[in-house]
Amino acid sequence: MEMMKRSTRPADATKIDLESRTEVNWWVRSLGVSEQSLRDAVKRVGQVPGDVRAELRRRR
Repeated sequence: MEMMKRSTRPADATKIDLESRTEVNWWVRSLGVSEQSLRDAVKRVGQVPGDVRAELRRRR
């Protein structure tokens, strides 16, 4: 069952949905960041994955 959760991709890969635990987990693993870093980046730049990636790179 845990393996299924790991492979579950976001339903809508054009935005990061912080309300979905499964999607948050996927984005955290995919981007290699902590959940708090992901949440902070989304708060700063919005839900667009490319914008979030760029923000996370700037913050490293």
